[in-house]
Amino acid sequence: MRAFTYDRADSVEGAVRGIAGRPGSRFVAGGTNLLDLMKADAMRPAHLIDISRLPLDRIEETADGGLRLGALARNADTAYDERVSRRYPMLSKAILAGASPQLRNMATNGGNLLQRTRCYYFYDSATPCNKREPGSGCGALVGVNRIHAILGASEHCIAVHPSDMCVALAALEATVRVVGPGPGPGGGPGSERTIPFAAFHRLPGDAPHIDTELRPDELITAIDLPPKGFAEHSTYLKVRDRASYAFALVSVAAALEIADGTVAEARLALGGVAHKPWRDEEAEQALAGKPPTGESFRAAARILLRRAQGYGHNDFKIDLAERAIVRALAEAAGTEAA
Repeated sequence: MRAFTYDRADSVEGAVRGIAGRPGSRFVAGGTNLLDLMKADAMRPAHLIDISRLPLDRIEETADGGLRLGALARNADTAYDERVSRRYPMLSKAILAGASPQLRNMATNGGNLLQRTRCYYFYDSATPCNKREPGSGCGALVGVNRIHAILGASEHCIAVHPSDMCVALAALEATVRVVGPGPGPGGGPGSERTIPFAAFHRLPGDAPHIDTELRPDELITAIDLPPKGFAEHSTYLKVRDRASYAFALVSVAAALEIADGTVAEARLALGGVAHKPWRDEEAEQALAGKPPTGESFRAAARILLRRAQGYGHNDFKIDLAERAIVRALAEAAGTEAA
């Protein structure tokens, strides 16, 4: 690991003021991904600002009937929070499908959003990777790409986003609250803005080294869940190589509102298939007004995957994703898998 300097923030204002004055610095809280990346020489921050003691670890009700998840609340605490598991069971299930109990006890909600890809070439500093070293090339395009993207990739990067939690947050249409160094309400640092979850993560395009719309001098403070949690008809399905502690080959967050025997509203998000949690509104709209049957689920899956492309080793993911979507929708609807 390369040498770096370190200090600890004692306020949100101090944190954003500190990072604004030191370009190339990074925030650290649970450290479950960043420290691994520093050890692998995939990330090289010269300075770390420890935010783990900031008062951003609460889970509380919002005025509109939703729930606000503090950025520093631990993943385990979030998954087992009674309000989360009762009102947003899909999110609770997704968090518990990720990592190990030890990691979930350390990992924070804000850090989960900022996880970086587990692409082999990103972690191996001896191979080209446009995400790690812009302009160096993409080793995965012609290499071993079994875990890589089938949707939304570019000639510069075919890596996938690794988070389970983010797939459920995308389906729920959560909102990310951030604070930056601009003037806040009191005149000091602390300008606030919100980012819809669908716009938070980026596709790789020609700048795969930029994962999100979060600016380098901004801090995530919370994630807002809307009132609607699809508690009656939702699920999170994760398909992986082993039963625990493995990243998704394909995962599906499926949520349905069913009235009078037909689908009134559908939400569908996929993980393990793209550079960000993948949603397709056309596929969701195809389910509206239809009975919750295998036939309508397969039709929606085929719309969602109509532009899917494999790169050799991961061609199997296209068929796997279709089967996973159908199974997840059947589980959400409470019907037999088609």
